[in-house]
Formats: sequence, structure tokens, C-alpha cells
Amino acid sequence: MKKLFAIVALVAACSFAMTQSVVAQDEEAAVEAVDTAAVEEADSAAVEEAAPVEEEVAIVEEESEGIHKALKTKFIEGGADFMSLVAIALVLGLAFCIERVIYLSLAQINTRKFTAELADLVGAGKVEEAIKYAAATRGPVAQVSRKALECLNSKDQNDIATIERTINMEAEVQGSYLEENCSWITLFIAMAPSLGFLGTVIGMVMAFDQIQKAGDISPTVVAGGMKVALITTIFGIVVALILQVFYNFILARVEALTGNMEEAAQELLVMCVKSDKCQK
Repeated sequence: MKKLFAIVALVAACSFAMTQSVVAQDEEAAVEAVDTAAVEEADSAAVEEAAPVEEEVAIVEEESEGIHKALKTKFIEGGADFMSLVAIALVLGLAFCIERVIYLSLAQINTRKFTAELADLVGAGKVEEAIKYAAATRGPVAQVSRKALECLNSKDQNDIATIERTINMEAEVQGSYLEENCSWITLFIAMAPSLGFLGTVIGMVMAFDQIQKAGDISPTVVAGGMKVALITTIFGIVVALILQVFYNFILARVEALTGNMEEAAQELLVMCVKSDKCQK
């Protein structure tokens, strides 16, 4: 009887253990199913969120490619002869503009700080050190100052009239350096629309030739020549506008440097008058 109870108890325990394991497996499967569904939902949401971004990027790329392709197409339709000349005018004009911008940027210094240090050196009687400092500094202001200090340090040209004349002459020389190559920029500004208008005239001539050959005035006959004329004119005007913006910027920098030279010239005259080496 005891054995029977022991067997029944053992069978009940095994059944309970198996039931618990089955329940645990079912719970784990349910949790895994829930996690899988959540991951799938998150992935689908991420894909849905990423889809508009990818579509926007694709739209931007298509627009950029479309603009580039449209410009290339219009350039070809404008005719290789005159459109190439307009493109050459743009490249050369931009080359001169970039050269002037770099030159003027390197020529710009802190004028007040520079003249203050020169005044301290000249006031202390260290004219030769002031000359070396001016020679080691870039820009037109430093070159004008160097010439003035060299006159001050000489024995036969250290009067105030000679120093003033030297400053004016060197300022004119440095001003011409600042405006160097600007005439080429103005040339290309004038050439670009002129080439465009020349293409316009030639396009009109082509249109009238086609009308004469066809013996009929129709939009299809006239459209080709008129299209070439308008495209070359548009590109020529655009090139001129781009170069004009650079040219005005360059002129503004030249005027600023010229003003700095005039300010430095006045301070140079004052410090030379106060120096013991200057003949009053």
C-alpha cells in the first residue's frame, strides 16, 4: 500500500514538473512572439520613417542632376563656337579676380598697430630697427613706411619736404600695384555680353536664312535660330554679372588699402617731424 502511494506521489510530482516546464515553454514562446512582433513593428516603423528621407535625398539628387543636365543641354544648344568663347571669358576673368583677391588679402595688415610700433621705435631712436621691421612686414603700408624711414635715416634726404615727396611717390607706386590686372577684369566684363549679343545677331541671321530656304514663316523654322540667340545672350549677361560682383569687391578692398596708406602717411610725417634726425 505504501509502495502504491509512493508511486502515485512520484507520478504526480513528475506530472506537475512536466506541466510547469510546458507552461514555462509556452510563456517563453509567447514572450518571443511578442518581442518578434515588436521588433518587426519597430523595423517597419523605421523603414517607414526612413522612406521619406530617402525619397527627399533622391529628389534633391535628381534636382541637382537635372540642373546640371539642363545647363549642359542649354550650353550645347547655344552653339559650341560662341558659348565656348563666353566660357573662356568667364574662366580667365575669374582667374584674374582670384589673383587680385589673394593679393589684396595678403596686403591687408593692422595699420594702427603697425604704425604704433614704428612710432615707438622711431621715438626711441631705433630708426634702423624700424626700417627692418617695415621691410619684414608685407603690404603697401609697410613699403611706404620703409621708404620714408630710409629717407629719415639718410644724411642728405632727411628733410621733411623730401620725406613727404618720397611718401607720395611710393604711395602712387603701391596704388598702381593694387590696381594691377583690374583692366583685364573690366575687359572680360565687357566681352562676355558682347559675345552674347554677337551670338544673338548670328542666330537671327540663321533664322532668316532658314526662313528664306523654307519660303515660309513658321514657328518651327524660326525657333532654332532664335533659341541660339537667346541662350548666348543669357549666358553672356550671367558671366558679366558674376565678374562684376568680384570686380566691385576688389575695388572696395583697393579703396580700403588706399585709405590705410593715407592714414599711415600722416602718422609717418608726424613721427618724422618729432625725430631728432629730421631736418626741420
